[in-house]
Amino acid sequence: MQTRIGALTVAVPQTRDIAFYPSALEKGVRSERALKLAVAEMDVQGGSTRKVAAITEKLCGLEVTSSQVSRAAQALDAELRHWSSRPFGETPYLSLEARYEDVRHGGQVVSCAVLVAIGIDARGMRSVLGVSVSLSEAEVHWRDFLASLQARGLHGVKQVTSDDHAGLRQALKARLTGVPW
Repeated sequence: MQTRIGALTVAVPQTRDIAFYPSALEKGVRSERALKLAVAEMDVQGGSTRKVAAITEKLCGLEVTSSQVSRAAQALDAELRHWSSRPFGETPYLSLEARYEDVRHGGQVVSCAVLVAIGIDARGMRSVLGVSVSLSEAEVHWRDFLASLQARGLHGVKQVTSDDHAGLRQALKARLTGVPW
């Protein structure tokens, strides 16, 4: 285990017939998850691997190389790809929303629409189905987003909830014909 004062070797006793893991070590796992999230956020914000490594070293007191930061970012990218391509099935209720965020695009900061789909499955479990960044909420962007969700297995939609944006309403008519809004 890496700590601010150096590496520690911890011997975890083995047990029979019961699951055991020291709760003190669980804190280290949570800290590592928090560190991964911080690395992801710095990477998303456009920080270089060297800057991320320097900040991580100051925050945690651990020497982190830029190649370690790069590997962590690659692992996070792989998790994101897995999440964004996971299949899903029948989703009776669909909620669609857009919010605007400033995004660096072509050397400039522009306001872009972040399209979000939240579904409630047949068991009543709610989850974020997908997220897409587009230049606007125009029909073409919503239609493409809905098509990508359907390509991943979205079906059985019985009701859609959203605001009354004209582009979204037209995309719903094109992609989810006959579904009550």
